[in-house]
Order: sequence, then C-alpha cells, then structure tokens
Amino acid sequence: MSDGTIIVTGAASGIGRACTAMLLERGARVAAFDIQSEKLEAEFPGVPQNLLKISGNVANTADCEAAVKSTLDKFGALDALIHWGAAHSSATWDELDAEECTRTLEVNVTGSFLIAQAVATHMVEQGKGSIVLCTSTSVLYGVTGGQGQGGPAYVASKGAIIALTRSLARALGPKGIRVNAVSPGITETALIGNYTDDQRANMTQRFPLGRFAQPAEIAEAGLYLISDKASFMTGEIMHVNGGSNFG
Repeated sequence: MSDGTIIVTGAASGIGRACTAMLLERGARVAAFDIQSEKLEAEFPGVPQNLLKISGNVANTADCEAAVKSTLDKFGALDALIHWGAAHSSATWDELDAEECTRTLEVNVTGSFLIAQAVATHMVEQGKGSIVLCTSTSVLYGVTGGQGQGGPAYVASKGAIIALTRSLARALGPKGIRVNAVSPGITETALIGNYTDDQRANMTQRFPLGRFAQPAEIAEAGLYLISDKASFMTGEIMHVNGGSNFG
C-alpha cells in the first residue's frame, strides 16, 4: 500500500476522511474526491506531495472521468478506488417524496456505478486493480427511518450496492479487477450527532461490543480489501458492525 495510488471518495468527512488520513500516514498516494471542496481543504490543508484534492460529484460522469484523469496526470498510476461517498435520507415511507428518493438513489447507486466505471475503464487497460464500494448494515434490518436512521430510500440504495458489487465483480474479475464492499454498522460520524442519550443507549444494546464503530475501524476494512492480503477476494460483502447482525 505504501507505493499505491488510491482514489478515496467522501474524503472530507467521516469514514472517508479517516481512510484518507490512514493511507497518507502509510505512505500511499491519495486522490481525495469530495463535493465539499472547502471542507476537504480544511481537513487536509496545504499541498502535500502525495495528496491530490479533487472537487466533484460522483453522480456526474464528467466529474468521475476528470477525477481519474487528474489522478493519472499527477501520479501516473491508479491502483484502487475506495468509495465512501454517499447521501443520507432518514425520511420514513410516508415522509419520502420523489425528489429526495431520486437524489438518494442518484448519489448512492448511480454515483457508485459511475465512479467505479471511470476507474475500471483505466484498470482494464492495465489488467489489474481493486474497487471497494460501501453498503450498510441497515440493509440487513430494513430500518424504517426517522430520528437520523436510514429510511426506505437509503436502505434501498445500499441494498442496490450489494447487487452492483457482485455484478461488477463477475464482469471485471476476468480482467484482473477485484470488486468488494464494506458494510458498516452504525459509526461515530456527524450523521448520528443528533441522537439522544436514550437513543444511543437503546441502539447500542444490540451491539455485543456495546458501542458504535469509530470511522478508522470501518476504514481499515477498506484498506484490507484493496491490499494483497485480500488477493483472492471478490464479490464479497465485509460486515463490520460489532456483531449487531447476530439476532
């Protein structure tokens, strides 16, 4: 990993920020891709030699293609994609409207496909590469939304990413490209900042480890999946949820 070049999406916050910082600490070259350009600059100020900051929208084909081109122009290589970027929706079935549903699916599903497609187009030429997408433990439970929890649009979008991961893994495997996904449990990010103490207590009861994940713990799974240690893994969904799917 110390000599690899990786695109990380959602790099300005949460798991994506942790992932970017961890890769930089380990000597990797990182293209940090996020729609929040000011926040990205605040989190990673200056011009580190092994960091490229890219502002763009994963749901936009031109932005995804430009991100790949910029990465290749700066670093001359592209070994992996770790795609954490996502849109959240906590609207319940009776609150959700067509606009929010479309936005959530566009960012989470279409965006996952477009950035993977742009990266894979280059990787096919070099005959190798690794792609990691991000689904969610909420798919296992069919959570219903409200109070910050993912609602039907979010859950549906994350379920689609499981199918997308497996489809891409089958299509790209013969070309030397591995495609896997991380399925995080509830993680200590800004998304859960509005949880009350009672909510947190009730929700952590279903975690045998008795707490939510730290962003770095989820990011570590993504780093493993792009590494040579996972060289025979493709089409897999790696659950990192503190055991919350036991019952």
